[in-house]
Amino acid sequence: MIQDSMSGFASSTMEIFAPVKSVIIDMVMVQLLSIIIALAAILLLASSELKSDQIAYLVAGLFGAFFMLGSIYARISEV
Repeated sequence: MIQDSMSGFASSTMEIFAPVKSVIIDMVMVQLLSIIIALAAILLLASSELKSDQIAYLVAGLFGAFFMLGSIYARISEV
């Protein structure tokens, strides 16, 4: 009985500290989506107060986030 509870604890600990690869990919995609939303919101709401070089950096970051998200999605769809 004690052995069963220890193996259950060990397997649940392994699931927490060694997540499945798809979980990590999902976490990265969520982070990229949140970056895209944040940068788009800044560009839409505060563009009148920003300088042109700041807007250029935000657009470059937005493009980079879209590019990374597209490459991750392309790799997922290949599988």
